[in-house]
Amino acid sequence: MAPAKKPKPNATPVEDGGPFGRSLFDDPSVRALSRVGVVDVGSNSVRMVVFDGAARSPAYFYNEKLMAGLGKGLAETGMLNPEGKIRALIALKRFSILAKGMGISPLICVATAAVRDATDGPAFAAQVLEQTGLKLWIVDGEEEARLSAQGVLLGWPGARGIVCDIGGNSMELARIEGGKVGKRATSPLGPFRLQQVEGGVEKRKALIDRVLKKLKAKLEPDGDKIYLVGGSWRVIARLDMERRNYPLTVLHEYRMTPQSVLDTLDWIAANDPAILRARTGTGAERMALVPLAGEVLRELIRIFKPREIDVSSYGIREGLLYEQMHEKLRSRDPLIEAARATEITSARLPGFGKKLYTFLLPLFKTATDDETRLIKAACLLHDTTWRAHPDYRAEVCFDNATRANLGGLDHPGRVFLGLALLHRYKNSRTGSRLEPLFRLLTEEQIQQAEVLGKAMRFGAMFSAIGPETAGSLRWLPRKRVLELTLTPLGRDLFGEVTQARFNSLAAALRATPEVIEGPAHADA
Repeated sequence: MAPAKKPKPNATPVEDGGPFGRSLFDDPSVRALSRVGVVDVGSNSVRMVVFDGAARSPAYFYNEKLMAGLGKGLAETGMLNPEGKIRALIALKRFSILAKGMGISPLICVATAAVRDATDGPAFAAQVLEQTGLKLWIVDGEEEARLSAQGVLLGWPGARGIVCDIGGNSMELARIEGGKVGKRATSPLGPFRLQQVEGGVEKRKALIDRVLKKLKAKLEPDGDKIYLVGGSWRVIARLDMERRNYPLTVLHEYRMTPQSVLDTLDWIAANDPAILRARTGTGAERMALVPLAGEVLRELIRIFKPREIDVSSYGIREGLLYEQMHEKLRSRDPLIEAARATEITSARLPGFGKKLYTFLLPLFKTATDDETRLIKAACLLHDTTWRAHPDYRAEVCFDNATRANLGGLDHPGRVFLGLALLHRYKNSRTGSRLEPLFRLLTEEQIQQAEVLGKAMRFGAMFSAIGPETAGSLRWLPRKRVLELTLTPLGRDLFGEVTQARFNSLAAALRATPEVIEGPAHADA
């Protein structure tokens, strides 16, 4: 089978059975996403992911992988690993059956370095088609780089720098900026290929350096951020967390300094791999590739001189979904879309979050754009864990925010959102098992999260119709006064519990509470 014809960047998906199938998003205003299945046949792993939920921020309805090792020994033999072919074929048969059971047809199946480079790659693709009905679209290296970079953009809309995706037999790089993919390149720096280099560490280093210098000349890095994609990179990042005793183990948007990465690579080399595996839950097959991936990363840092190294959990599979999106859909905020989808499916009163956000805005007139989107997300999520036991509702809120698979949200943002939602249900955070995570925030951010949480706690119970029907808020920071102007309806709703929550909000603001009966302020 010849490699699939490469679509132009950001092209409208083809309708004639090409690699990306028919468009999933004919209407750019669509918010919901029906289930879409993607299979990635890589050099090391074979994985199926089924996306569902919000169109701009899809949830992972199903995710299964097998470390088949298709590309193991490819550099030496020129052919796919025989055992890997058997294991991959068994997995693909299973995926085909699972997809039919979920009502997903067809699966989008992409094969990368191992299948495209092996002399028996076309025969393997034909065998897959015959035995499973799945058509493998074999993409070239630059197309793989583009799709992987698009995956980063799906989960990280403001990303700017160089995406570096390492697989078993290759490493792809692409420049991203302004929501677009620019220059891209492929290289033979996958761990399986490096295993075949004779002469030990020094010979591998010489090869890695030669290749990286050519890549540098093409991509022209200038102190850019580097976004790491791929299982071997993620293991190194997880080990960096372990070495640093980092309190949050979500890998997406985990950020490292170049020096921290170098320290971690030294630490990995000085420790027993079996112990590191046990501490991080890493499989033996993956851990075996980490030292070689570490050699590449060490030289990448030395030659490209990045100012920061970030981890993306999104890659080629998410890039295939991004390929389907209209520009209008791509421009939406994935965090807000995910929060809105969660509210629709899980809140008692869907739509109340927007009313709550509008009611609380006078408290946050000086908020930045980044702060405002967190406030909006919190309001949309404020009532989505109501089914949890009341004694644990605050902690469930925090866990959902900090550990959910959300795009467009860095680690401090996760903790801020979680802490605000914790205070939505609980006045005090003292003695919480979650306290180690609070160190990712400044004291000012902790105080702002408390204010937001207590504001939601008050506004959410002020009126079931909507807090704007009961009154309006006015914040006078110079006078340190928090005014609440009640409507006639609000006067009857402002009972003892409501008063207590309003006073608690004022205390969080270090303000004097004032209640006024009369029409709402025009500027409130």
